[in-house]
Amino acid sequence: MSGPTPVPRPTDTRAFETRYAELRGRLLALREAVGAVFLGQQQALDELLACLLAGGHALIEGPPGFGKTTLVRALCRAVGLPFQRVQFTPDLLPSDILGTRLLHTDGGGAHALRLERGPIFTHVLFADEINRASPRTQAALLEAMQEHQVTLHGETIALPDPFFVVATQNPIELEGTYPLPEAQLDRFLARIELAPPDEAALVRVLEATTGARVPEPAVALSAAQLVELRALASELPIAREQLARAARIVLATDPRRPEAPEAVRASVRFGASPRGAQAIVRLAKARALLDGRLHVETGDLAAVAKPALRHRIVRSFDAEASGAHPDELVSAALAAAGVR
Repeated sequence: MSGPTPVPRPTDTRAFETRYAELRGRLLALREAVGAVFLGQQQALDELLACLLAGGHALIEGPPGFGKTTLVRALCRAVGLPFQRVQFTPDLLPSDILGTRLLHTDGGGAHALRLERGPIFTHVLFADEINRASPRTQAALLEAMQEHQVTLHGETIALPDPFFVVATQNPIELEGTYPLPEAQLDRFLARIELAPPDEAALVRVLEATTGARVPEPAVALSAAQLVELRALASELPIAREQLARAARIVLATDPRRPEAPEAVRASVRFGASPRGAQAIVRLAKARALLDGRLHVETGDLAAVAKPALRHRIVRSFDAEASGAHPDELVSAALAAAGVR
């Protein structure tokens, strides 16, 4: 089986633009196919698509009934990717996700240990309510998310390409949960929050889901085309001044820095790491592709800063107790960095 067509380097501008034009229609079809099923949450959909194109993993947060499972399942079907859903519970073990060795007996009576792979060996892993599993089980995902490989009983096994983890959290029910540590949160490129739909969007949801037939998305993009689009997003040129703006945004989240705004100094214990700046740049490139542009604008940085940083800022105890939202602190950092 042949692999995806090699993506021209940005120096070959004409070839780069030609190849993108060929894939642009498929990307728009993907957005339309998922949007026809996941209604009333266009911003969350675009953030998830940007995360997918950027080659990162996504953490989706929203109350029950907001369509988290619908979104992930529609995206997988529209891309034609197989996916596995794992319901995280307190008794879930690492071997339930990664796999284990089991004793098998052949027809001749001989015994042998055989590796049984877990659900992580798929293209898309849907980790539902990830904060209900123990820290030990949560940590089992670290290597897979960062290195795209799994080590089982001393054997290192590569995961399929593309590999994408989408995890969900319920922000309402916190009893019996294990908050994700910063090291685990940092592996997610974006944290996406689902907002309540307005009246018009809710009416559309009711029209589409309470009839005799629930719509299913059509396949709009192949796995090979997704890999190619990811390469395009990675190769998209970005001006040095935009990189400097991304750096200023992240530095403004550090309360020890002189450029940090007063809101950050009063409410933040630890600001975002350099990985946060990388997340902003990667998501901004992907957003530019979604908008049909082959360059990153300042508006892209501003649009992706909140999903890229809201889970990377560690608030003070007083800020958590008062209910200060991380988005407010990111907005303050954007203003201090002069990015709007």
